[in-house]
Amino acid sequence: MKQVKREYFFDNARVLLIFLVVFGHVIQSSTADSKVVMALYQTIYLFHMPAMIFVSGFFAKGKWDIHYFKNLLKKLMIPYLIFQLIYNGFNYWHGQSMKGIMEPNWSLWFLLSLFSWHVLLAVFKRLPKKMSVSLALVIGLAVGYIDAIDHVYSLSRTFVFFPFFLFGYYMDKAWLFNWLEKLQMKVAAMLILSLFSVHLVLSYPASLLFGSASYEAIGSPVTGIFLRLLVYAGSMMMSYLFFVFVPKKEVTYSKIGQKTLYVYLLHGLFIQLIRRLNLLQVEGLLTLGLAILVSVGIVFLLSSRLITLSFKPVIELKRVKQQDWYQLLQ
Repeated sequence: MKQVKREYFFDNARVLLIFLVVFGHVIQSSTADSKVVMALYQTIYLFHMPAMIFVSGFFAKGKWDIHYFKNLLKKLMIPYLIFQLIYNGFNYWHGQSMKGIMEPNWSLWFLLSLFSWHVLLAVFKRLPKKMSVSLALVIGLAVGYIDAIDHVYSLSRTFVFFPFFLFGYYMDKAWLFNWLEKLQMKVAAMLILSLFSVHLVLSYPASLLFGSASYEAIGSPVTGIFLRLLVYAGSMMMSYLFFVFVPKKEVTYSKIGQKTLYVYLLHGLFIQLIRRLNLLQVEGLLTLGLAILVSVGIVFLLSSRLITLSFKPVIELKRVKQQDWYQLLQ
């Protein structure tokens, strides 16, 4: 079993990635009206979830017993069910249809898939490393030809993104850091700008990056497998470039890295309100800067001591001690 200790590098990566998750959702409603916003959105979506899944895989233990299974249910599935009900209530309040238990609302697919990745890992780790990763990639490419696969059970995303979870699990930290140090930040920045420029020129459905539908559903029944292969390559390259910029030492926002699940589960309520009330449309540099500030504000608010204490019984299923409230009020 791989033993890891808390690393500021991974805490910092989690914070930056959760910001990109929130920011991507903030600007999503503006993508139809601006090629620049769409290119920025596609650049973010090319890597932010693969990189987050990679980090989750790095800390996976890869074991499987009754105790571990119960912990997974408590940590992932019970919060999933609670927030599925919360989002269904939110949908009902706004006159929208409610979804079944295994048809995840919005961003809740990640919890359902994360549970499945841990289960799959217990099987795949028994295979030789190269065979394990190769098989995961083949399955991720092949499931696109199953027309019936969609959001239900988050099956499509589970198989499409599973290779990144495996990459994280098998990754050696020393090897990763060694490779990150070989690329200068200026070079990485130029490559990222190049990828942004490519997205600015190319015209393709953003749904290709979501991994949630079949090739038929995204309009590429024949060439979809080659497009997904290109997305895999771009995701790995962009994730690598992203990690180059992640600080390895403690910084002012490092502690938020332990609270990103709160941000992930709760930010959807803010995003839905922003969209339904049409509070923010990105139409230039000024509104883009405002979108960045709003995203940063949401991350800091939802990772604050007040919010984490308030929602700890729901998200972590842990009782908040009275002394914690006293310390907050002092």
